[in-house]
Amino acid sequence: MGKKLVAYFSAEGHTAKVAKSVAKQAGAELFEIAPSEPYTLADINWKNPLSRCNKEKLGKKDVPVAGEIENFDEYDTVFIGFPIWYYTAPNVVATFIKQYDWSGKKVALFATSGGSDIAKTAEKISPLFVGGEVVSSKLFKPSDSPATVKEWLESIEL
Repeated sequence: MGKKLVAYFSAEGHTAKVAKSVAKQAGAELFEIAPSEPYTLADINWKNPLSRCNKEKLGKKDVPVAGEIENFDEYDTVFIGFPIWYYTAPNVVATFIKQYDWSGKKVALFATSGGSDIAKTAEKISPLFVGGEVVSSKLFKPSDSPATVKEWLESIEL
C-alpha cells in the first residue's frame, strides 16, 4: 500500500476539522491548500457581489497557492477536501489540482457544506484529475462525528 495524502482548503475551520480526522484515521500526511494571499472574512462574504470570492469565481481566475507538495509522485491516494462554493470547489482548490500530475492516483473528494450537495461538485472537478481516478466523494455536515469519517473511509476501495 502506497502513501496517502490529505490536501484541504478550509475557509472557516469546518473542512480543516474533517481533514484532520481523515488524515488521522487513514494514516495520511496532511497539506493545507492556502492561497498565496490569505482570505479575510470580507473576501469570503459571498453575499457581497464585489467580494474576492465572487470576483474569482465569476472571473474563472486561478488563485495562486502558497507552498507545494514535494515528492507528490510518492502518493498513491490523495484525499481532497474543501467547502462547497457555488456548487463546486473554490478556485484555489482547482489551481492546486492543476499543478500536479494525477496519473495513476486514486482521489477521494470530501466537502463541507451546510446545505449544498457534492454530486454536482464532484462532476465539475473530476475532469481536472487527468490520469487519476476519482473513487469517492462525500459531503460532511459541521455536526458529523469522527465515526462518520470512519464509515466513509471503510466504504472506499483504495
